[in-house]
Amino acid sequence: MTIELKHFGHEDAGKIRELLLDIHAEVHSNSDDPFRARTRFAGFVDNWSALPSWSCVIGYDGGRPAGFAYGAQFAAGRWWKGSQLPDGYGDAPSFALSELMVLPPWRKQGVSRQLHEALVVSRHQEPRATLLVDVSHPKVVDLYESWGYRKVDEQKPFEDSPVFAVMVKALAND
Repeated sequence: MTIELKHFGHEDAGKIRELLLDIHAEVHSNSDDPFRARTRFAGFVDNWSALPSWSCVIGYDGGRPAGFAYGAQFAAGRWWKGSQLPDGYGDAPSFALSELMVLPPWRKQGVSRQLHEALVVSRHQEPRATLLVDVSHPKVVDLYESWGYRKVDEQKPFEDSPVFAVMVKALAND
């Protein structure tokens, strides 16, 4: 399945904020986990989208949103809260893929990969991408490994968060 991909930047965050929150709410509609609550996610969206390097890709199928991916740059020497920067990573910035969500009707059709690729290939300033994956979802960890990521750590950044695998992928910057 091919979807229409639209790119957004920091300056567009206010225009797409509610859509991101709505997609998140639908993805987590069966969860009563406070970490997955809409208000909690709104704080994450606001924090990330406030960064000038924030970028987002939203995928549409026939005008309907199918999912999104967003992230921003970690400056050289910065890393995920709760994890140590791996050796050799302090000399350049990294692109932190913060969220990738696909609504249920579009799962297992390659939409997540399209969103990921559209977001990550646009990053020419960073030699690597990094992300966190809930370790209780080993199929998702395996999916990212199939896309070239490798696990370098595990962490629990918040008392009420799951344990995440910290994953890294080298980017081919042309």
